[in-house]
Amino acid sequence: MKITVLGASGRAGSEIVKELARRGHQVTGVARNPARIPVGDGITPAGGDVSAPATLAPLLNGADAVVSAIMFLDTDPATLIGAVKSAGVPRYLVVGGAGSLDAAPGLKVIDTPGFPEIYKAEATAGVRFLDHLRAEAGLDWTFLSPSAVFEGSTRTGQFRLGRDALLVGADGHSAISFPDYAIAMVDEIEQPQHSRGRFTVGY
Repeated sequence: MKITVLGASGRAGSEIVKELARRGHQVTGVARNPARIPVGDGITPAGGDVSAPATLAPLLNGADAVVSAIMFLDTDPATLIGAVKSAGVPRYLVVGGAGSLDAAPGLKVIDTPGFPEIYKAEATAGVRFLDHLRAEAGLDWTFLSPSAVFEGSTRTGQFRLGRDALLVGADGHSAISFPDYAIAMVDEIEQPQHSRGRFTVGY
């Protein structure tokens, strides 16, 4: 497939680019600084700015799917989603956040007492982005939330999937590495299971 990854130079975006290329897909990686995008067979780096939709149009046209791996505070959902829809892309997948997951029935992770204040603005923007997607009638979207701790470079291929509840391991921790997150995202691209919905991944 032909996949465009927005935010391809970031930690999540770069791993998604590498995982797609590893499986033989043709990837266009888009970032403000394309020199930071991973290199390899099947990867085409490109400069683009999500705040300027006109620069994205030629990078989105003809893609089988678009993956957005951009900080929510750096995006306007209406503008970005509008660009994807205008390009006629069949599928749109978003690297989400853990803040919008349910810590308990009726309680989002972002609203728990221990949620770090430093991440609250980004998490709040993520909740708004997900709400915007859920209101979209004409877009085939998927929003993949990581676990609470989203870090590390270990690729195990061993993880669990969930829907709206935060996944917590037997050790009491909620975590997923960037490479394993990328596997879950590319699995979803290849074999869609969560069309017009959100799911989560963790150990």
